[in-house]
Amino acid sequence: MEPRAGVSKQDIREQIWDYMESKNLADFPRPVHHRIPNFKGSYLACQNIRDLEVFARTQELKVDPDKPLEGVRLLALQSKKILLVPTPRLRTGLFNKITPPPGATKDILRKCATSQGVRNYSTPVGLDSKVLVDLVVVGSVAVSEKGWRIGKGEGYADLEYAMMVSMGAVNQGTPVVTIVHDCQVVDIPEALLEDHDLTVDYILTPTRVITTGCERPKPAGIAWSKISCEMMEKIPILRSLRHREEQAGKDVTLRDGPWSPPGAQAAPSTARSPWDPAPPESGSVPSSSVEIGNLPQDVRVSQLKRALSALGVVPSRLTWQGPQHRAFLHYRDPAEAQQAIACLQGFRLGASTVRVVLARQQRAGDLGGGHTAEPLPDHRPAVAGP
Repeated sequence: MEPRAGVSKQDIREQIWDYMESKNLADFPRPVHHRIPNFKGSYLACQNIRDLEVFARTQELKVDPDKPLEGVRLLALQSKKILLVPTPRLRTGLFNKITPPPGATKDILRKCATSQGVRNYSTPVGLDSKVLVDLVVVGSVAVSEKGWRIGKGEGYADLEYAMMVSMGAVNQGTPVVTIVHDCQVVDIPEALLEDHDLTVDYILTPTRVITTGCERPKPAGIAWSKISCEMMEKIPILRSLRHREEQAGKDVTLRDGPWSPPGAQAAPSTARSPWDPAPPESGSVPSSSVEIGNLPQDVRVSQLKRALSALGVVPSRLTWQGPQHRAFLHYRDPAEAQQAIACLQGFRLGASTVRVVLARQQRAGDLGGGHTAEPLPDHRPAVAGP
């Protein structure tokens, strides 16, 4: 199957989705439209990765969570390689490390390789984790023998790769593999490619192993001019990376202009500001609280507030414990707390990378010395060490 002349990326996607369904090449979940399509023979195609020398020497690989890549995730776990899988739509971070339980059987490893296993047997990987990915495996809707790739149109694979470049996890020499049905290998006009599009070095199908020899440069980092304010709202980790790169002096101008972090607008004078909360109630700190630890001893609460606001992290209230080098961010529900943790991956104040964790259950009396009614003013002397 070859695309018609003068087609767009979406035209090619629709042709392939329609063809796979009409020829009954598609597999669960169906219909394959608007997905990275699963196909009959995907496990066989995945087995071909064992023939690649780059897989044999790989110690740590990132594999997308798409259904047709399940066989590669299983092979990685069976080969005792470190397996990283992106979080769905990057809502809670960049990726998770799949950690099978000790003594896992073949059946447990198979479960770990599924989307359910990714949820049940994984731990989040922070921006400051020492990650060095040897191999990247992505899903595709269409791919050419030259290495041009078309995804499902949402741009997550391209963005994930750009994020990994920004955190130093991959470089231009890191090989990229995709796994598709033979009918998904088509001619793609080079004119359709953009600078942020990810290309592939190897294509695996049920019948072929294709080395593309692609020399087109892969994304060199996040192209902020392609990032919308809507994406900033939906993907907390983007806010963390943008804050980092802005501090490093890079141009982080977004596609649709200035971006205001959620909750950054001034509160009406008659309402209490989220930074000026009521005193904590007696009892325990709920699981909807986030502890920020390892704060520098000379940091002021105003500095912390400004840094959090720049990331769009605005809690319902804040408890400041400068002498203990920590603070607590309190939210209305655990989901908001988890979102804040995702956004604060790799969060720095000065030269220190702070510790950000979900607060353990503890008595309010354990928050001794905390200030919640008024933030510490800028002119207040630096707090003493413990």
